[in-house]
Amino acid sequence: MPFMRELDLLRQEVEQCKRCDLYKARTNVVFGDGNPEAKIMLVGEAPGYYEDKKGLPFVGSAGKLLDTLLGEIGFDRRDVYIANVLKCRPPNNRDPNIDEIERCSPYLFAQISYISPKIIITLGNHSTRLLAETDTGITKVHGKIFKKGDKIIMPTFHPAACLYHPEWLKLLREDLAKIPFLLSD
Repeated sequence: MPFMRELDLLRQEVEQCKRCDLYKARTNVVFGDGNPEAKIMLVGEAPGYYEDKKGLPFVGSAGKLLDTLLGEIGFDRRDVYIANVLKCRPPNNRDPNIDEIERCSPYLFAQISYISPKIIITLGNHSTRLLAETDTGITKVHGKIFKKGDKIIMPTFHPAACLYHPEWLKLLREDLAKIPFLLSD
């Protein structure tokens, strides 16, 4: 796996990053985690409190929900790669701002290049806007398929949003259920 060296060098670069002010308050960089040869990559928005403490994506209650939902379709974290648009936690878990996304997104694009997934699931509005290149909100665009080069991009709800809006959980579950079919195409 020659790309593993590049991915490791990228991780080291991100751990030293000072492109925006978020580095000043971070406990840990949250680079990404999972199978670097995965055909499925899930991309969230930014680390939360627990992710910042552990240095891993989706380890809080939203992560537990995501693990359960992946299990329902026959996958676990060893089968996928999980990353965020931002690699550092915004204060008080606020939404990422445009400047932070612009400064941090080259890291995500490099991760995508090295991992080369077939399917990218965007979790929430910010990752969807960036990767699906749409300004349509997640409630209207979730479950739709976007083709970007050789990649399939499917937006869906962020698991954390479903904790606050339980009515979206059914939609998130339905969207994720499409993954096995998209893989078989």
